[in-house]
Amino acid sequence: MLKLTLPTIELFDEKTETFSTSPGVTLQLEHSLISMSKWESKFCKAFLTKGEKTRQETIEYVKAMTLTQNVSDEVYLGLTQETLDIIFKYIESPQTATYLYKDKNASPSRETITSELIYYWMIALQVPFECQKWHLNRLLTLIDVCNRKNQPSNKKMSKADIRARNRALNEQRRSELNSKG
Repeated sequence: MLKLTLPTIELFDEKTETFSTSPGVTLQLEHSLISMSKWESKFCKAFLTKGEKTRQETIEYVKAMTLTQNVSDEVYLGLTQETLDIIFKYIESPQTATYLYKDKNASPSRETITSELIYYWMIALQVPFECQKWHLNRLLTLIDVCNRKNQPSNKKMSKADIRARNRALNEQRRSELNSKG
């Protein structure tokens, strides 16, 4: 969870040509599957894409991340680039000690990752739904670990194991030919 203390700021409304004051507040933010799902339901597009987000989309994601209750919309309008940089750094943080090596020969997936796909992975891998509140990068790492541990081992067989397997297959084929003949 990221805690940000924002100072009191003065805002100018160009439509009404008036000044207003936004009180200082401490925001508690969580980059989670829940916040991603909220954002995707509002914009009807995938959050985890390489494309840049507009300022409005970025502000709406910060709102979706906010755990603090009853925060005025004016608070979000006053977010500075410096504050957004702190939030982006938090979003990009791995939030785990686990490091998974990437296979350099594997082709990258072209599948669009949405919140529903991540929920599917959670169901398929029996990851508890309470993990939807975790930092999203930590959840994705857990899903990757579960997926890797569920894969069959790609270890090469020893020559002795290959000979034993071939011997067993040959014996099975001979017995099948003898039973037919």
